[in-house]
Amino acid sequence: MAPNLRNLLHRPLLSNSSPLDPANAASRISAYVYGNILILAALIPITTPEEHTFQAVAIVVGTGVSTFVAHAFAEGVGQTVRTGTDLSPRQHIEELRNSVPILSATVLPTVLLAVGWWGLLDPAIGQIAAEVIIICRIASTNFVISRLRGEKPSRGAFFGSIALAAGAAIIVFVKILLTH
Repeated sequence: MAPNLRNLLHRPLLSNSSPLDPANAASRISAYVYGNILILAALIPITTPEEHTFQAVAIVVGTGVSTFVAHAFAEGVGQTVRTGTDLSPRQHIEELRNSVPILSATVLPTVLLAVGWWGLLDPAIGQIAAEVIIICRIASTNFVISRLRGEKPSRGAFFGSIALAAGAAIIVFVKILLTH
């Protein structure tokens, strides 16, 4: 792998001295929010995971991968409009890298649903655990924003996180109440 490409792919979110530039930070938090919301939205309609475990896995993977591709594409188009030039291969890779939080939202729910599909865990428990994990990720949004800005988390971020988690939990609770 070329040294510049290797450095780009393995660069930390924060350097030792400064946070990500605002454009990359905004793209990553956008991907983080999109990924979590759309994966939670994909999980909520799954009403009988015991009967449709493969389908549930396929829905979550399909949602994650298609959202990843769509986000990278849309951010690339937006960057082209902002700069007035076509993106270089390096910039395309940067947009893919900035979209990775979508895939990170997909992995653990997929694993939990797959473990249920394989019979190693009750599928309903796997689905509820996947939903709880996504709620926790949604709750952590304020902390992720602080980290991308290079700031220490504040008390306001903590209370905002509790409100985000409560809102997401209410959505899941209503779903479980109405469908199980």
